[in-house]
Amino acid sequence: MSGKSILVVEDNLETRELLAYNLKNAGYAVRLAGDGLKALELATRARPDLVLLDVMLPGGMDGLEICRRLKQDERTRGVPVIMLTALGDEVDRIVGLELGAEDYVPKPFSPRELLLRIKAVLRRSGSAAAAAEDGFREAGLVIDFAAHSVSVDGEAVALTSTEHKVLRELVRSKGRVLQRERLLDTVWDTDFDGTSRTVDTHMRRLRAKLGPYAEWVETVRGVGYRFKPLPIPAKEPQHR
Repeated sequence: MSGKSILVVEDNLETRELLAYNLKNAGYAVRLAGDGLKALELATRARPDLVLLDVMLPGGMDGLEICRRLKQDERTRGVPVIMLTALGDEVDRIVGLELGAEDYVPKPFSPRELLLRIKAVLRRSGSAAAAAEDGFREAGLVIDFAAHSVSVDGEAVALTSTEHKVLRELVRSKGRVLQRERLLDTVWDTDFDGTSRTVDTHMRRLRAKLGPYAEWVETVRGVGYRFKPLPIPAKEPQHR
C-alpha cells in the first residue's frame, strides 16, 4: 500500500467511480468531489498528497480556477495537481501548466498510464519538497535556506530578506511557472500595495547577484518566472 491520499475532482459519476476503483486497487486512499466548492473544502480540510482535477466542471468554477486557488493557498500550494483535459485541448493544458499544475492527462485516458503519471509526479514532488526545505546545490550555485546563505562559484553573495524569499519560491517550484501575482501574494505581506513591476525589479537584482546562473531564473513572457537550471559551459583553459 502506498499510504498516499488522492483527491479526485470529476463531475461525471462513471468516470469518478472508474478513477476511484483503479486508485484504490493501486493502494491509494481516495476522496471524491464532483464540483469546485467541494474540492476546495476537502483539500483545505485534510491536505491530500495529490489532486486529480478535471478541467470541465459544473457550478461556475472550472478546474483551472480550482488549480489557481489551490496554488495560491498556503495550505495547499505544495500539493501536486494533475489535470484531466479533453483530447486535443491544448489551450487548457498550457493554462493549467502556467497556473502550476505538474502534469496533464488527456481524455480518454489509459488507467495504467494515469497510474504511472501519478507515481512519477508524487516521486518528483516529494524529492523537490525535501530538497527545497534544505536548499539547493547544483554546479557552482549553493543555497542554504536555513542559514540564509548563497554562494556563486565559491563566493558568498549577499541577498536581502526579500530576495531570499523570492529565490526560495522559485526553487520550491523548480520547473514550474510562477505568476507575478502569486509571488506578490506569497513573498510580500498581504497589505503590501505592490505591482508586477515590484516583482520584475527584484528579479533583475536577484539575477545580477547570481552571476553566471542568472539565466536559471527564466522569464516566461506575459506570465511570470520559472527556475530552470541550465548547463553551464565549461571554462576554456587559459594558455600561457
